[in-house]
Amino acid sequence: MIEDSAKKVIDKHLETLSKEGFKITSPEKKEFNFEASIILGKESIKLLVFFGKKGNKTILQGNRESDVFKRVNSILFGIDLFPSNEVSEPESYIGIDESGKGDYFGPLVIAGVFVDKQIRNQIIKTGAKDSKELSDYKIKNIAAEIKKILTAKNYNIVTINPEKYNQLYLKIGNVNKLLAWGHARVLENILSNVKTTDAISDKFGNENYIISSLMSEGKKVNLIQTHKGERFIGVAAASILAREKFIDWFIKQERELKINLPKGASSLTEATAKNIIKESGEDLLSKIAKLHFKTTKKILSE
Repeated sequence: MIEDSAKKVIDKHLETLSKEGFKITSPEKKEFNFEASIILGKESIKLLVFFGKKGNKTILQGNRESDVFKRVNSILFGIDLFPSNEVSEPESYIGIDESGKGDYFGPLVIAGVFVDKQIRNQIIKTGAKDSKELSDYKIKNIAAEIKKILTAKNYNIVTINPEKYNQLYLKIGNVNKLLAWGHARVLENILSNVKTTDAISDKFGNENYIISSLMSEGKKVNLIQTHKGERFIGVAAASILAREKFIDWFIKQERELKINLPKGASSLTEATAKNIIKESGEDLLSKIAKLHFKTTKKILSE
């Protein structure tokens, strides 16, 4: 549905702003858009993401001279890291992105894609863009085209299935540190096969998380972490490959377990988790869900 794409966009923006210290309200669906309030001190503005046949449109609504408007505008729509996508992306680099971080059920998947000028131009023709703006059907098709363009040496995917994810979380105790480890692992795996001086990832949490996780080859690369990283074709391609692997996990598990597993984290997620515990026990839940989510504590207390 068109609305689903808009919901993913506003959720991503709100997650970014929350990490930057803004107070935010839950997105509310209107007739033609989703909207949420962003608050800084005594000032507030609205973030609106419209949906329609021509795609999504994101705007800010409020006092343009206010500090909150200027700061949010800079974070979400500020000057690009490079002046022009067409001419100023590095000649070659590795784009990295993830899928599943905000989903209660399913794995955390991190993917990396090496692109040079030739690969980049070929991937653009597939229609690759931020996976949050694409349906599952489109993702499967575009991912197949991307894999035809790439060689096995040019991309890497690390999948942390829920059971392993829960074990790692108990040791690490921080989702962003776990995610940073995955980014570093993907980067190192690709750098063992290709040579490049740059890597770009969508920014999440403290920049030092990835930097401190980098291994020998990764430490030699200029790692750029930026908001809206999917505007770079290598990151967009990585987001699609990560999402495809995430979708495949759901297809396989639903077929084997004969259970419909909702994506995201919602009241439907809670209801499904309760039913799984009732029918199969907590052991199964630990194998298909990220247990540190508040959802677990809530359903067990009830």
